[in-house]
Amino acid sequence: MKNIYFDNSATTKLDEEVLKEMMPYLTEDYGNASSIYRLGRESRKAIEEAREKIAKAINCEPNEIYFTSGGSEADNTIIRGVAYQYKNKGNHIITSQIEHPAVLETCKQLEKEGFEVSYIGVDEKGRVKLEELQNAIKPETILITIMFTNNEIGTIQPIAEIGKIAKEHQIIFHTDSVQAVGTLDIDVEKMNIDSLSMSAHKFYGPKGIGALYVRKGVLFQKFMNGGHQERNRRAGTENTAAIVGMGKAIELAYEQAEDHRNKLSKLRDYYISQIQEKIPYIKINGDPENGLPGLSNISFRFIEGEGILLNLDLKGICASSGSACTSGSLDPSHVLLAIGLPHEIAHGSIRISIGKYNTKEEVDYLIEQLVEIVGRLRAMSPLYEEFVKKDIKIF
Repeated sequence: MKNIYFDNSATTKLDEEVLKEMMPYLTEDYGNASSIYRLGRESRKAIEEAREKIAKAINCEPNEIYFTSGGSEADNTIIRGVAYQYKNKGNHIITSQIEHPAVLETCKQLEKEGFEVSYIGVDEKGRVKLEELQNAIKPETILITIMFTNNEIGTIQPIAEIGKIAKEHQIIFHTDSVQAVGTLDIDVEKMNIDSLSMSAHKFYGPKGIGALYVRKGVLFQKFMNGGHQERNRRAGTENTAAIVGMGKAIELAYEQAEDHRNKLSKLRDYYISQIQEKIPYIKINGDPENGLPGLSNISFRFIEGEGILLNLDLKGICASSGSACTSGSLDPSHVLLAIGLPHEIAHGSIRISIGKYNTKEEVDYLIEQLVEIVGRLRAMSPLYEEFVKKDIKIF
């Protein structure tokens, strides 16, 4: 059976060069970076070299980078850390309705602890409404947290504009950049970003390792207690091999960034154009012209996204749904609802996220299978037959 992977926004395949860079720290140079003997010093040196590579990628200082277990921990650390550090100044946080659960659930928990959170709406393409954000700012606002690009529909937010607004009001600005780092150009200085989250497995690095950038002068309470690692901000023995892998992965990602973006955009645009040509009654979600290269989210009217995914899996294709039904929930994606899709259309959405290892031949196979699967599933749908007979305009 074929094994074709189109879920690169969920995770990516480990780059062989990254694995090669990691191997010595799993076998020979296995010392604890907190130890003073040679093995420990070698690990410490490798960690600091990786920190420098990550800092260079986003234009910050190495001592502004803190290693975490991934993007979710980084989001939790800074949102909770800033909230409690500055609670005497204010208790108001601003975020958007389409954030990752690592942000939304953290904010919801803070609401239970006495903080106030404003959830800013987005337009039909998933772009944050800047006027609504401006109007939400209060004297008590201490943090704005808006993702760089959305993980479901790919829309890139006006980060530099949001950063400027936050700076003008002296509000800390954090951006969950898990989907953006390694693909999009990011300059925390030019964009007035005070804090940023990233995760290595989104750019062909290892799982279980991420990083948090925090601008010098921004204070936050630590999330994990114990030892004094990460300048006393994140307790726990450093995962040297994974950190080294993250450093190598981000270095490779930005060496290849332009070619990578061009390839992904070309394949994504080809896929979308073919689907538009060959399958009626669909809706392209998000903003392909200002979206994450390689990612597309399409709603197929009259059928369930889960049914499409299960049939794709039988054909050896890995993809994901814009609906949360695959995780056991009957509710459609909060992102798709936020951009204005009705429940029945949101439920029929799938996300295809193309990566650097995908080929045009694989995309052609995906298109071929989708045409057959959608046609077969619609043939079993009484709603499809009814709408076609009535010739009702859907989109």
